[in-house]
Amino acid sequence: MTFIDALLNPSSVAVVGASSDAAKLTGRPIAYLQQHGYKGRIYPINPRYETIGDLTCYADAQALPEAPDLGLVLVGANRVIESVRQLAAAGTKAAIVLASGFGEAGEEGRRLQAELREAAGSMRILGPNTIGLVNLTDRIMLTASGAMEMKDFRAGGIALLSQSGGILGSLLSRGVGRGVGFSKLIATGNESDIEVADLLDAMADDPATRVVALYLETIRNVAKFRNAAARVIAAGKPIVAYKVGRSESGAQSAVSHTGALAGADKVYDALFKQLGIIRAQTFADLLDIPAALSQGRLLSGNRVAIVTSTGGAATIVADNIGLAGLEMPSPDPDTAEKLLALDLTEAVLDRNPIDVTLAGLRPDLFRSILKILSESPTYDAIVVVVGSSSIGQPDVVARPLLESMDISNKPIVAYVSPEAPGIVQHLNANRIPAYAAPESCAAALCALRPRGEADPSERRPAPAVDGADLPQGSLNEADAKRLYERFGFPITREIEAATPADAAAKATAFEGPVVIKILSKEILHKSEVGGVEVGVATADVETACEQMLSRIQVAAPGAKVDGFLIQELVRGGIEFILGYNRDPQLGPCVLLGAGGVTTELYQDVAMRLLPVTRRQVRDMVRELKCSALLEGFRGRPVADTEALIDAVLVFADMAVALDDRLQEAEINPVFVLPKGSGVRAGDALVVLR
Repeated sequence: MTFIDALLNPSSVAVVGASSDAAKLTGRPIAYLQQHGYKGRIYPINPRYETIGDLTCYADAQALPEAPDLGLVLVGANRVIESVRQLAAAGTKAAIVLASGFGEAGEEGRRLQAELREAAGSMRILGPNTIGLVNLTDRIMLTASGAMEMKDFRAGGIALLSQSGGILGSLLSRGVGRGVGFSKLIATGNESDIEVADLLDAMADDPATRVVALYLETIRNVAKFRNAAARVIAAGKPIVAYKVGRSESGAQSAVSHTGALAGADKVYDALFKQLGIIRAQTFADLLDIPAALSQGRLLSGNRVAIVTSTGGAATIVADNIGLAGLEMPSPDPDTAEKLLALDLTEAVLDRNPIDVTLAGLRPDLFRSILKILSESPTYDAIVVVVGSSSIGQPDVVARPLLESMDISNKPIVAYVSPEAPGIVQHLNANRIPAYAAPESCAAALCALRPRGEADPSERRPAPAVDGADLPQGSLNEADAKRLYERFGFPITREIEAATPADAAAKATAFEGPVVIKILSKEILHKSEVGGVEVGVATADVETACEQMLSRIQVAAPGAKVDGFLIQELVRGGIEFILGYNRDPQLGPCVLLGAGGVTTELYQDVAMRLLPVTRRQVRDMVRELKCSALLEGFRGRPVADTEALIDAVLVFADMAVALDDRLQEAEINPVFVLPKGSGVRAGDALVVLR
């Protein structure tokens, strides 16, 4: 038996610290196990009792008649470690530790948590500081949560993995009220041993789970999490994540523009996109979206039909669907003809929303309308607006909807306009995702859009480039570009000069105006101190350099100047920023966005964690608003998008090869030239550890 089997489906459970009073927290777990039909063996452990109910009670784990598969530890923090040590010695495979006062409680708590992990030996630990887990598939309630007092738990296809115990009870109770069923609900607590990633990996093999919902505060092991998510999605099971803690603190301490743009929450966004995880933007989404996904139906396009018997509510739904980027076309001629042939004078059937008015109370007509729309090639999904007239007759709506689902694989969702939780529960319980908010309908439909195939975890081999000679600290622009050139990144044509006179002499090698830059590893953002001049005529280069030196002496007094960089003037290129940042939690990532001096103003960026694949880079380009410029926006020539993708991959290869030696790196701008002309690195920043 694996530790996952022992956790989720133990044949025997030892309850350490059990009480005979079911009203107490320590008395609840045995009561819940028995009330909800647990069929395995229960061993209470408490030296103060000989029996608890009809169960023999034992003084300690050493007195048990067998090694239990699972230990549920209810004692306080001061007794937990010895209890865990005894369970481990008895051969228990896994333990759930509810007590708080460990890693979340400061330095002393962290010391105790390390001692707890040592006491467990090879036995696996869920917690401490967890409320436990609920296996609704097999009716095994290993928790002290008061949510177990509710009745009529529905088993379903959603697994909830939460780093907060309170969220487990909150989502379970909401699910009961909404008629939404769960397979497993697990709170991981402090994750001293078993992490969300371990349980996520297990859900890939759980036949009862069709969707995984995650409530995340952090990810402790990114590589493990990525591998687990890839397995779950490869198994055809969507993942929906709600991530709390969206602070951007610390972003401004970085020296590069990339550091300021790559806030912690944006890196999580990048990770979720990269893995194909749907991010829940609101807490309500964490239940609403999985409820729709658990039906196993996806949109094949963006076109939605709205069927309503109340105009105002339909308008609200239509507005939210439109804002979400979905389309609501009118019926095609053939569909319209079939609808009009129903000869419902009180209905408006040849436009969208399709207003059935009183026909909504006639199941035969309502069924016919839904059948026509289900079979129509114009629509990929149907939203049914349930009006107040259905409060007393929920079956009038539910029966035709269920029959429509049996004749089509298109998603059908319901918006219940009145305050009618009974109808919402009734529809959800009968396989119809139903919502009391129009925003929830739109969020659910968006989540049903095709997500594409799981991206293989292909790794590009890191280039064999010797970096032993590289210095530490910041490089000046010329040295930074030489580093990029080692890895094959194309740069602008340029010449270094020591003095203004030397710059003037060397500028004659260029045709036409040039760009002049101050060369200094102590001045990383040259334009901010007057260290860049664009479009300087050859005859004016010496004067321009002298004036630049004067400005630098005022704006950056004491900065060591290495000379000047005379650079070709690139015309007709689209400016992008390409950067590298290392997130302290999630690791290295690459950023692509709108470049130039307005980079931080527009904040039009896309990110991915390293390593990246070509398809992921292509997706990054598509995410950018400025990507329209690459396609020939308003008469511009079509740009060399493939060369940009190549450049991002080369940059990412460099970052992977240099690994933790690379602190920050950035090219701003990267000039993307017309198609067939490639790209050029117009500027470069590198900071090495």
